Amino acid sequence: MYGRRVPILLVAAVLISSAWPAFAQRNNNDNKGRAPQRPVQEQQDIQALVTLVDSALMADTGIPMPTPGAQPPSAPVTPKALAFGASDRSEGEVPVKWQSNHFVKGQSGDTYVPFTLTVDKAQLSKGAALYIRIVNAEQAAAFAATLAALSVPPAPGAKPPQAAPARPAFSWDSVHFIDIPDGGQLSRAVQLKPGQYVAFVAVKDKSPAPPPANQRNNRNDRNAPAPAAPPAAPVGLLRHEIVVPDFGVPDLKTSSVIVAQAVEPLNAPLPPDQQESNPYVFGPMRIVPSLDGKFSKSAELSVIFWIYGAKDAASGKPDVVVDYAFHQRLGEGEKYFNKTAPQPLNAETLPPQFSIAAGHQLPGSLVIPLTSFPAGDYRLEIKVTDKPSGSQLTQSVNFTVLPV
Repeated sequence: MYGRRVPILLVAAVLISSAWPAFAQRNNNDNKGRAPQRPVQEQQDIQALVTLVDSALMADTGIPMPTPGAQPPSAPVTPKALAFGASDRSEGEVPVKWQSNHFVKGQSGDTYVPFTLTVDKAQLSKGAALYIRIVNAEQAAAFAATLAALSVPPAPGAKPPQAAPARPAFSWDSVHFIDIPDGGQLSRAVQLKPGQYVAFVAVKDKSPAPPPANQRNNRNDRNAPAPAAPPAAPVGLLRHEIVVPDFGVPDLKTSSVIVAQAVEPLNAPLPPDQQESNPYVFGPMRIVPSLDGKFSKSAELSVIFWIYGAKDAASGKPDVVVDYAFHQRLGEGEKYFNKTAPQPLNAETLPPQFSIAAGHQLPGSLVIPLTSFPAGDYRLEIKVTDKPSGSQLTQSVNFTVLPV
């Protein structure tokens, strides 16, 4: 058994190393004072989503929500440290689910994290306002300390501060006004440094633009009815934890293994301002990840990943071998099914221009037709061997072949 389109996919994967995904990091300090003025309804939507996420982060750090008419505390509240280890939490009228994500070595030591959400499109008839905030423990502590200090009124006779303190910066902080695709699946990407984070994803029905001036009530008509307050728009909030690996260490590692339902060539790489909304485009290649790992017998299984930390051989290029073995999961346990021929990545198989020193990333890839696979559940075991160092590692992915 051997993947019949592996050489084509391998060359495509090598080519993307010269056009690796890159986009400007979005946070609340970017382009300060230079951002274009948004329409009023978008500003209101952003404020509503920011307030929603602020409240969730306050709850996580033990800062009480201010109650109208309640006596403010006489001393700052001591915030709690941001806790990790909780399962995903979704709140509100719009269900939001973190479907999947992958980790790939990015630029300047960051990790590129494409991810897919599932959002209930039926609740978002006018389109969606989407807000993503990602924080680590230190940023959450700074946010909580700022709010705790603001909750205490100034001492009698003390001058109030001339300006409110600046909001702490977060690892990621971005807003989007979008139409949710059919099926409710939405992909985006962020770039993060290695570490542990909490991602807050907030979504609401997009507010409509106000009517033109010539359609508004005549202010001089005293008998005109007051405009009705718009109904509260449905909102949703997801809390999801992320542990971002460090690909900067010299050990042999791989990116996440992307199990794809399709790999499509593009005429040219995307410009950086389109990369965030097309996170699975890598150079001249678009990967359509499989979210459930289920394939028909007439389909092909495609897997793509990148290998880091391989040492150069005497040729000046890596000398790596990748073995792929398939195991069928049965009621009585797992049974070996088949394997491919070993896949060498060395001076003879890599393009002449390939160079790890130049920043190229070493790809592993496989395309297998599933016609010969009986219907059932499988585990693909991927063993990577770096021959110059003798290091080895093993990754596994699960998939299912559906009955005809």
